[in-house]
Amino acid sequence: MFELSEVAKGRELVMVSNRLPVDRIVREDGKTDWAPSPGGLVTAVEPIVRELGCLWVGWAGSADEEVEPFEIGSMRLAPIPLSSEELESYYEGFSNGTLWPLYHDVISPPVYHRTWWDSYQRVNLRFAERVAREAAEGAVVWVHDYQLQLVPAILRDLRPDLTIGFFLHIPFPPRSLFAQLPWRRQIVRGLLGADVIGFQRVQDAVNFRYVSERYAGAPARGNTIVLPETPDQAARSVLAQEFPISIDAGGFEELASRPEIRRRAEEIREELGQERTILLGVDRLDYTKGIRHRLKAFEELLEDGEISAHDTVLVQVASPSREQVEAYQQLREEVEVTAGHINGAHGSIGHSPLVYLHQSYSRDEMAALYLAADVMVVTPLRDGMNLVAKEYVACRADEGGALILSEFTGAADELRAALLINPHDIEALKAAMLRAIHLPREEQRRRMRSLRKAVYDNDVAHWATQYLGAVAAAADTREKQVVSEQASDDGEAPPPAEVFISSPLRARLRRLATAPTLIVASDFDGTLAPIVGRPQDARILPRARHALEVLQESPDVQVILLTGRSIDGLRVTGLESDDWILSASHGAELTGMEAAGAAAVGPDSGSLTPDEEERLSKLSRRFDRVFRDELGVRLERKPYGIVVHTREVVEPDRAAELLAAAVELGAVPGITMREGKQVREFSVRNTNKGSALQLIREALPAAPVLFLGDDVTDEDVFAVLGPDDLGIKVGEGSSLARERVADPEAAAAVLAVLAELRTGIVIGSEVAKVH
Repeated sequence: MFELSEVAKGRELVMVSNRLPVDRIVREDGKTDWAPSPGGLVTAVEPIVRELGCLWVGWAGSADEEVEPFEIGSMRLAPIPLSSEELESYYEGFSNGTLWPLYHDVISPPVYHRTWWDSYQRVNLRFAERVAREAAEGAVVWVHDYQLQLVPAILRDLRPDLTIGFFLHIPFPPRSLFAQLPWRRQIVRGLLGADVIGFQRVQDAVNFRYVSERYAGAPARGNTIVLPETPDQAARSVLAQEFPISIDAGGFEELASRPEIRRRAEEIREELGQERTILLGVDRLDYTKGIRHRLKAFEELLEDGEISAHDTVLVQVASPSREQVEAYQQLREEVEVTAGHINGAHGSIGHSPLVYLHQSYSRDEMAALYLAADVMVVTPLRDGMNLVAKEYVACRADEGGALILSEFTGAADELRAALLINPHDIEALKAAMLRAIHLPREEQRRRMRSLRKAVYDNDVAHWATQYLGAVAAAADTREKQVVSEQASDDGEAPPPAEVFISSPLRARLRRLATAPTLIVASDFDGTLAPIVGRPQDARILPRARHALEVLQESPDVQVILLTGRSIDGLRVTGLESDDWILSASHGAELTGMEAAGAAAVGPDSGSLTPDEEERLSKLSRRFDRVFRDELGVRLERKPYGIVVHTREVVEPDRAAELLAAAVELGAVPGITMREGKQVREFSVRNTNKGSALQLIREALPAAPVLFLGDDVTDEDVFAVLGPDDLGIKVGEGSSLARERVADPEAAAAVLAVLAELRTGIVIGSEVAKVH
């Protein structure tokens, strides 16, 4: 399991959130002091902060006040000042009046004010500048939540030495809703300043990856978003993935087991009625929580005579929230009117069907309520996670109780043994309440055992270590790149292979190196050469080229290049070798077979058939007519196809529209379309890299294959590899490959190790001199 010490490695941890994790308290002697706040974020990261220590940047909680930095335990706190006007415009305005409703499925209409947006930008800049001043060299910065989405990009410009993580605690909306935001591009670009972006649910991560391509021109490969090279920044990748947050399950169970908590639970049952079934709802008073839907379903069950105030009671805890905001004031009024109506119409002396509590309770009191409740009712209309559901489960070591859970919560992805409902469907909600009330004891136990296993398997420690593990990997990759760049600049050798290659991978390479005959195959862009903004600027890494040349010169080894580029497209990169077999245009072009001592195979690589020529000419004329006046669009003619490039289109929306138009225009019989990064390729030859490799292997002596590839099209190769072959995925994303390395530098190290094992030649200090 990942150890917290692995993220440290001498790096400082910097936490950034809207609020500092402390509250100001007044001591008995009248003096003020600071104490850790009981918030969910503080609880989640407390073990990390305790072990690693941290710098924490955030607002201290008081308007129009400058607070000097101070320390509590292992935390060094750097307060950010906010004025009353900024709290109104940046926090209550843009964060909670614009982003909160938009990100929660527009349950309440979002409001768009340019003055709010201006304030949001100013405050985000202030946070980023404070971090830039305070953070140590090479620190790991962890930015939290929707109030600070611009901080990552600003911070990357100010301090490129930092590794930046961002975690969104609320949902991320689908593109159809996000598109409403006038400042959508700025928000996306702000988030893409991070190295790792964490979300609560798979769908949230998918939504973000989609809008990244749409509004930032940054396509995704699996969970990784690829940012193209710009005049100001090198090409890089951003991991955008789900990391569902959780609770300290063991801590809640221990709390619920205390004698005083169990006594308090019994007191609650006595007060409410020992024989009554207790339903419990615990929420902030927020329009996203589905409180009105819950009360509506409960009221209808009373009206239908399915339950009565004598045998059933609903306890609704509604903690105060944003009481100065009109929408929340209106919600409180509606809920209180409904509560009064339910009790007035269905209650009697000593038996109120609804206990409505508009106040906050301590952790101890909540644990007692969880123990007392027979049914926990969690019905948000949209929620990033909802930790209340997990807290209830963790407290129920007796394996009693039932959980009704909205399918629109992040918790529903994990707590599949709950009674899952659509809270908008009042009839289904009523049915779930009835079922939960009458759930047999053995069925309660079965479901609760499953729920508790899910909570314990994915507790807060698992969340933190998974997320920080990804951030640590990003930090390690960044350091390797810096070392590699410095070595290149200084004319020194690149890092030793041990930096990149695990022991199991080295063992597999050793077995391959001893094979009587061997095939070494690789993709080009993103594997042998780093991804760059302009394809013609790509160059094979010197270490990779030297290793391939040494391998090709050794007996009974054949090097094969499998690429989507055309052969002419490879030549402009300076990559030419008479000894290698080149399969280009996804297998439609093939050279080097005769030099390898094999007969020509596959499609005739000499000329098009008359039918192919006619189809390609027709498509070429069509594309030329539509795209010739489009600024930034480049049409590349290959021997067997046409490629539409939009990397130089400045406006991402326009680029996406043009690619969509190309797909529509190219959807004709006899034409195969392949999708790439800001590229769509149309070919008259329906070939792929996997089938090309199979054909080549048939013409060569039998030999195991090593193949390295980074793209979706390389999966066709991984799919046809046999048990004696070795496929290595370069970079992030799902893959059929058996092994994985981080980047082209690591791929070059793999080839260097194989060359050394095969020939004894070390690909070392002389590599930087190879051109």
